[in-house]
This record gives sequence, C-alpha cells and structure tokens, in this order.
Amino acid sequence: MLERLKINKRLLRELDFSVLIIAIIIVVFGAINIYSATKGFDLFRLQLIWLALSLFVVYIILKIDYNVIRNYSAIIYWAGVALLILNDFVLGKVSKGAKSWIGIGSRAIQPSEFAKLGLIIMLAKKLDDMEGNINEPKNFFTLVMYAGIPMILIYIQPDMGMTMVCFFIVLGIFFTAGLNLKVIFGGVFSLVAAILVVWNSGLIKPYQKLRLTSFLSPEKDELGSGLQLMQSLIGVGSGGILGKGFNNGTQTSLSFIPEAHTDFIFSVVAEEWGLIGAGILLSLYGILIYRFIKIARTSKDIFGSVICVGVISTFLFSLIQNIGMTIGIMPITGITLPLMSYGGSSILSSFMAIGLVLNICMRRKKINF
Repeated sequence: MLERLKINKRLLRELDFSVLIIAIIIVVFGAINIYSATKGFDLFRLQLIWLALSLFVVYIILKIDYNVIRNYSAIIYWAGVALLILNDFVLGKVSKGAKSWIGIGSRAIQPSEFAKLGLIIMLAKKLDDMEGNINEPKNFFTLVMYAGIPMILIYIQPDMGMTMVCFFIVLGIFFTAGLNLKVIFGGVFSLVAAILVVWNSGLIKPYQKLRLTSFLSPEKDELGSGLQLMQSLIGVGSGGILGKGFNNGTQTSLSFIPEAHTDFIFSVVAEEWGLIGAGILLSLYGILIYRFIKIARTSKDIFGSVICVGVISTFLFSLIQNIGMTIGIMPITGITLPLMSYGGSSILSSFMAIGLVLNICMRRKKINF
C-alpha cells in the first residue's frame, strides 16, 4: 500500500521544488498577516490547516499522470458547471450581495474557484484535440461555448471579480494559442459593448455599480462607498519604506480597513512591512510566475502548455487586480490575493492549479521505468 503512494524517484528529479517552497512561504507569510489583521489565532490556524490539506491534494495530483487527468477533463468540467448550477439555483447562500457560496455546516465552499480549474482543463483538452488550430471557425466557437457556460453562471451570482478572472484566463489562452488579433480585439470590443448594455439595463443594482466605480473618487464618500479604499490608501501610504512593524499597523490594529484579512491583505503587508516587505512579496510572486512560464515553454504537448498558460493568467490577473484595488487604480471586485488572502476555497484551488503545473513539469521528458 505504501509503495503505491510513493512517487517514482526519476519523476521527483524533474519536480521544480522551488515552486512549492515559494508557495508555502507566501501562505505562511499570509497567515502571519491574517493573524495581525484579525488579532486572533483562529483564522491563522485554519489557514495553516488549509495549507496542510492543500499539500496533501498536491501530492495526490502529482501521483496521477496529467494525461490521465486529460481523459477525465469532461467530467471535471461538467462537475464544476454542476456545482455552479447548484450554487446559483439550489444551495447557494447570499453574502455581501452575491450568491457565491455553498454552506457546509459552519463553513462554506466557493464553487467558482473549482469551476475555474475545470474551465482551464477543458480548454486545454479541446485545443489539444484541435492540434492548436484555434482560427478554424468551428473550433473557435466550440471553445467560446465551453468558456461561456461557467462564465455566465458565475456572472449571474453576481460575482464580477471571478467573471473577470475567467475572462482573462480565456483571453490569455486564446492569445497564446495564436488566435487572430482582429478576433481578439473584436471580442474585447463586443464585451465592452455588452457591459455597457447590461450596466444600463437595470440588472446591476445601484450599490453594485457604486462598489465598482467608487475607486475613481473615494474621497466623495469617505464614510460610505469610499471607506474601504480610503483606509487602505492611508495604511499603504503610512507604511513607508520599512513599515510600522508586525502587529503595529494602526489601520489594521484598529480595524479601520474592512476585509483586511481577505480582499485587502496587501494593505496589511504594506502598512506593517513597508515597501521592502511588499517588494519581497511581489518578487516571490514574480519568481513563481517565471517558473510557470518556463514549465509552459518546456511542456511536451499542447494540453500541458495550455494548462500552464491558464494558471499563469489566473495568478497574474488576480495579482494585478487585487493589489490595484488596494492602491486605488482598479475597481473593488472582491478578488483575493492568491495564496495570501484568507479562504479555504482560494488556497485549495490555488494549490490544485500549482499541482497541475508541477505534474506537467515532472513529465516533460519521456522516462522509461
């Protein structure tokens, strides 16, 4: 039994351990900042428990050849869609104006985090079947259909943040697959037009519009829609170069920043660890994404490369969006900072994505056993 659980030593030699080490460092650093933001061990402990569970799941993923995962791509994709349907129409509970969670006892899971992975795997499988020929109209519209189903289900929750993440996953995959730039620009233009129509249709409630546009002039409503961003800007700015020190951030300690342990965790980092601490964190993310890119380039097949591109797109956009909203250059959408923000679904799905990339890394070469 124990022998079956072991990973072949030849495969382990191909594993990029630096990716796992960096990911673990970021999660532990995130847990430390979560402790500072919440002034308690409860969420700190839970975050580390999720880390341990996630590492176990990564190990299981590494045991399975990703070509086997390829064979089950349809099941994985439709399971994610089924979870979204259950969330949207049956079991979902409303939190902060969006029905994005399925309650399990005192906890909850966010189905869109796992449906996002199913989307990446399905697009990778289809592109591999198509031998990368994305500019064939039939192929293109097939991919759009598979991309559109989960995105629509996520949008109607409504979860604008995750919808944006999925859109940029699809955009990144389509771009690297060589889709004609005219089609890409036409698609972006059509999306903007659709957003304008929906924006003025009454489907988006006033408080949701305010949340998305408050970053443009948060000072106009410092005690209302602009409160979160204004307090975040004060925290980020007051951190200076060296920061105020762990557990010494006034914006954090006095709970002036709402959701400091989740959406606005970067504000805690900037205030308490300063520009240097924030810079080191960004450097770790940069190394992580660089390693992902290297693995994508050396993958032995289209399926592996596309999965890597999907994961890169997820991490890169989430980083830009999350950090951008804490410093007032992006709308506040509720996107978490990967591996840093508190949340079991976010941590687990991030490590599942990392596990897939490392699986592809381990099997880049043909190894005879």
